[in-house]
This record gives sequence, C-alpha cells and structure tokens, in this order.
Amino acid sequence: MAPIDRRKQILKAAAKSFALFGYKATTMDQVAKIANVGKGTIYTFFTNKEELFDEILHEVIIEMKNVAERELDHEQTFFNNLFRILDSLLEFREQHDLLIKLSQEVREFGTLQAKTGNAKVEGVITGYLEKELRLAQEKGEIKPCDPKVASFIMFKIYIALTSDWSHGNDPLSKEEIKQYIELFLVHGLVPDLPV
Repeated sequence: MAPIDRRKQILKAAAKSFALFGYKATTMDQVAKIANVGKGTIYTFFTNKEELFDEILHEVIIEMKNVAERELDHEQTFFNNLFRILDSLLEFREQHDLLIKLSQEVREFGTLQAKTGNAKVEGVITGYLEKELRLAQEKGEIKPCDPKVASFIMFKIYIALTSDWSHGNDPLSKEEIKQYIELFLVHGLVPDLPV
C-alpha cells in the first residue's frame, strides 16, 4: 500500500475549507479536521495560514495558465484568440469554488488576503493578455498602444459585461458580449464619416 502524501492531503483539505468558508473564516483547526490530521502535522509543511493559502492560489494560477494555453491558436487572429481565452478563463473562474468565494469575501468583508488573492488572479489574466497584445502588435494585427493599459481595459470591459452587468440586468449572451467588445475595441463608437 502506498504511503499517504500528507502534504497533498492537507492542501486538498485547505482548498476545500477556503472554498467553503473563505480566507477569513478558515482556521488551521478546520483544515486539520477536514484533512483528518493533527494540527501539528500541518505546521510541519506550512508555517501559517497565509503560506497555505498562497500555495493553493499558486496551484489555481497554474491551472488558469494551462486553460489559456490550451485555447491559444497561433493560426487565429488576436481577437479570435482573445474571445476564446477570456471565455475559458471566465468559465474556469465561475466553476472554481475558491475563486467564487474569494470574490464574495472581497465584496462582503474586504479581507486583505482575499483582495490580494483576487489581484494575483487578475494579474495573471492581464499579464497573459499583455503578452498576446505585444505579439499582435509585432504582427501588425493591432495599432501600437501600451499593452499593459490595453490588457487592463480589455479585462475590465470583459468583467463588466460578463459579471457586473448581470447584477441589475439580464445577463448578456456570449455572442452579445463579443459584439460589444468588437464595437468598443475594434470598431469604436464613432460612425464612419463620409469621405
């Protein structure tokens, strides 16, 4: 019989606890109980709750990067890739209990560690977009711009249309979201002027 990987067992239990209770309400006692280990066992692998949380968040970020890489097709245009990658990342985010709980905790309590975790996740997404924007500029697919600013704006528009809009309105379909992003980022609001 293979030996039990206690570290992996603790990480799995901690991920479950953070997803159920959030960062603020998770305790090392809860993690120990879920993992079915003594609290001292946790401290042989992690010095504190913050370190444990950071390790779990790091694993989530690696998963997100893998999701984005799977969707990237260098034969496609920048905007086709953009829509596929953002859709996949948003679906990942909506289905990942920890990320849902972190967003909820930020809204309800403003917990610093939850805010930092959310910022790291957003930083991964905007960093990925920034890299792809630079490549698109080199290929001449988009106009010269500051990729850092453009990636931030693209991400915020996407979150506004996919998530924020739904708080007081009927949710937009993926096709409607795509149309609005094309309107704002590709075509602009100013009508074509006669020559």
